[in-house]
Amino acid sequence: MSILAFDIGGTSIKYGMWENEELSHKGNVKTPSTWEEMKLTLREIKTEFEKEYTIDGVAFSSPGAVNQQERTIDGASAVPYIHHFPIYDELETEFNCPVSFENDANCAALAETWKGAAKGLKNILFVVVGTGIGGSVIVDGEIKHGKHLFGGEFGFMLMTQDKTFSDLGTAVNMATRYALRMNKEKGSISGQEVFELAKAGDSIAKEEVSTFYTYLARGIFNLQYSYDPELILIGGGVSNKPDLIEKLEEEFNKISEIVKIAPFKPIIKTCEFKNDANLIGAVYNYKQKQINE
Repeated sequence: MSILAFDIGGTSIKYGMWENEELSHKGNVKTPSTWEEMKLTLREIKTEFEKEYTIDGVAFSSPGAVNQQERTIDGASAVPYIHHFPIYDELETEFNCPVSFENDANCAALAETWKGAAKGLKNILFVVVGTGIGGSVIVDGEIKHGKHLFGGEFGFMLMTQDKTFSDLGTAVNMATRYALRMNKEKGSISGQEVFELAKAGDSIAKEEVSTFYTYLARGIFNLQYSYDPELILIGGGVSNKPDLIEKLEEEFNKISEIVKIAPFKPIIKTCEFKNDANLIGAVYNYKQKQINE
């Protein structure tokens, strides 16, 4: 089976061909500014691949709330023109083959359960720590979208009287807090720089790094005892931090001293796949949909 995979992002569209259980011929193009331009771009890429492959289907990873029943993409995203119309039908007509869609975070989670850090597991949570916190819920090997398609939107959890998990548990917002406290402009300093300043002894940076780890760990702990998954995977830029797991384990130990009744700590790992995760997960989603149909 040859499957053409696309990962639609706000600035670029990644693509690759899945054949013989591997992703090859990877590339990317700038995200077009209109839907008509998008269709033309996708068609040109497919036509080029058809010189060498017989394409069975096209698998998409996309932003937004993918509505599998209505075959539309609900919600909103940085690519506004892909929402709220029968996008499946239009592209199946355009490509003359089946298409599948799944949300990008869900695709990354599927990639990890299929061939990555959660291979062989059926019940996992995937926590993406980026500008905010999102993710995915996988139960019995399948994505749980939820009644309102908000499954995995962990960042909405209220962690203090007026701050959410996204407010307190991301390196991006950690950097914003540090900048404000130092009378610097928002966005003038990165999370990585705050980590480095803390390591060098900057007391304000140390406080903000401590806040970040405290609330990221608390959020993950709460998720563990809400869903009780086999594993919690952490993705996003911060997952590349070499000591992330070690720091979170230290925080879990502190929590265990407070919540003494809790019999175990979350099992956490960082993701195995990086840039290819969404494409690989899109392929797996396509395969699942074809089997179910």
